[in-house]
Amino acid sequence: MDTWDWIPETPATWDDRKSAVLDGLDPALFGLGRPGDGDPLGDEWWRVDDTDGRTVAYGRLDDSWGDAEILVLVAPGARHTGVGSFVLQRLEAEAGRRRLNHLYNVVPHGHPDPEPVTAWLTARGFARNDVGELRKQVPAALVQHQG
Repeated sequence: MDTWDWIPETPATWDDRKSAVLDGLDPALFGLGRPGDGDPLGDEWWRVDDTDGRTVAYGRLDDSWGDAEILVLVAPGARHTGVGSFVLQRLEAEAGRRRLNHLYNVVPHGHPDPEPVTAWLTARGFARNDVGELRKQVPAALVQHQG
């Protein structure tokens, strides 16, 4: 079983690692605009490196109004290894720490693999709503209550 490191990027900037994980896909497809090297990125980002120090994935969380939009990016060579689920679990745990209600993702128009991505999220408890978001309630066990 592979193990991965979950590394916060604060502040997050655009770099060659993110570009490599996107593997030629336009960052604008994911709402990132067209950043240049070193440009700051909004939201909170985490990088995932494998045991050899290779960057294999990213997680992004944008929380507002009690919910969080998430982005899970996995390098093509790391797909089907469990790293996407690793990223999702870490994002869910972060949402729980923040006492957020829901996570959501929108598979963008023009995504090269919309059906598999939608099926992957659905298999992990996300459901499509009437505005095209895939939403999942943050598991109650992850929400840390104050008191």
